[in-house]
Formats: sequence, C-alpha cells, structure tokens
Amino acid sequence: MFDPALPQEGTPLDAVQMRDQLNGLKALIDAILTVTAAHVDSTTALPPGTPANASVSVVGNTLHFAFELPQGQPGDPGPSGSDGPPGQPFAQAVVDNVNTLSPGQDATVDVSFDGTNVHFSFGILRGNDGSQGNDGAQGPPGEVTLNELANVINGSSANSNSVGTLGLGVNDPPSGADLQQVVNKLDELILALRR
Repeated sequence: MFDPALPQEGTPLDAVQMRDQLNGLKALIDAILTVTAAHVDSTTALPPGTPANASVSVVGNTLHFAFELPQGQPGDPGPSGSDGPPGQPFAQAVVDNVNTLSPGQDATVDVSFDGTNVHFSFGILRGNDGSQGNDGAQGPPGEVTLNELANVINGSSANSNSVGTLGLGVNDPPSGADLQQVVNKLDELILALRR
C-alpha cells in the first residue's frame, strides 16, 4: 500500500520499499474510475421563464444525464404561405340517409365534404294515394284441355318411380319373413303414390 511518508529523508534507498511504493501508486491509478460512455436519460420541457436544470450520475463506466429545459416564448405569427397544389379528388360519394317526405313538400338534398368523402342526405316525397279501382265481375270457371289432362295423367306414374322391385324368391311354403317383405314393399308403394 502506498505510504506518502516513504522513503524518509536521509535514509538509503531500499528496493523492496520502493517496489511497494510503486505498486501502491499503480493500484491507486487503476482504481480511478474511467468513463467510457455518456447517456441522456431524459429531457423535460419546463414552462417559459423557469430556470434550466441538469443532473448527472455515474453508473458503472457511464455518465447519465437528465436535463430540464425551459420552453421559449411563443413567437410572432409567420407570413402567410403560398397556395399549395390542388388536392386529390374526393375518394367516393356516400349516401348517409334517405328520408321520405309527405306529398306536397319540396324534395331536399344536403351535401357535405369531410376532406375525403362527399356525403349526401336526400329527402324524397311520397306520392299521393291513388284512387280505388272498381271491382270487376268474376269470370267463368276455367276449363282443362284434353292435352293438359293427358299430360297430367302421363306424368302421374312418376311418383312410383322411386319404389324398387321386390325381387323376392318365395320359400315353399312362404315364411313369415317373405310375407313381411311383401307388406313392406306394398307400404312403400302406397306412400309414393300419395299426393
């Protein structure tokens, strides 16, 4: 460890004592904090006229700053700028609502522009009620032609087209299962022919 009182005056130099003194100085130099970076942690705006403030701290080898700076006084308005280029045409027209008005009122159209879309609101009048028509006499009952009747009859068998054939080989004597198959097929045909 470095001792500033050594070597004492008038004493001969001792290599071990000098080596200890030099090593002590080196240890003190090595212990000096070395700053390798700086970082601004925050900058806060203060009201105009407030004094500025800055704080600094050391964390490891980094300086950390925090600033508080007053805002300037508002300046005078600048001169008016020149006209800009024409804007883009509107994107689309939007019908916001359509209202029905009573007969005799004037139709209305309200239009507004939101910077992108043109908005329409319409008021359209309802027409006057029409007069009641006269009830006509009922005509004679219609007749079916022979051709129409033949077409209906020819198409009537289509109801049974979905019923498959029985395809049953009957035992001798017929069993109860044979008879049940015939009954089931007959029920299927009756249901298909119903209208």
